[in-house]
Amino acid sequence: QVQAVTSGGGSVQTGGSLRLSCTASGVPFDAYALAWFRQAPGKEREGVACISWSGAETYYVDSVKGRFTISRDNPKNTLYLQMDSLKPEDTDMYYCAAARVVQGPDLLPPPADYVYWGQGTQVTVSP
Repeated sequence: QVQAVTSGGGSVQTGGSLRLSCTASGVPFDAYALAWFRQAPGKEREGVACISWSGAETYYVDSVKGRFTISRDNPKNTLYLQMDSLKPEDTDMYYCAAARVVQGPDLLPPPADYVYWGQGTQVTVSP
């Protein structure tokens, strides 16, 4: 059973930076494509970025391209999201998520395949 700890959230002003981390245990970390989602209470989740099992392939939603960088360190079982030039519209709860894949091609599963790991972390950006 997976255990994951998400950290790095906080409150910053517009233009500031934060680095989110998600460290997992209990699963073969490199058997999963990983992603960051954000979701407000009562709203649908939005996929922010995803990364293939090896880290070779990434995808970003248009609203964060050029500002956010997703990365992973498989030996450390940790996923990261570097968030720069933050905007108030980035305010949300951010969740680490994973989709089991077959190692080989660096595929990025569709958003519906991802399951949340851990408790999420709040990001608040003030004007």
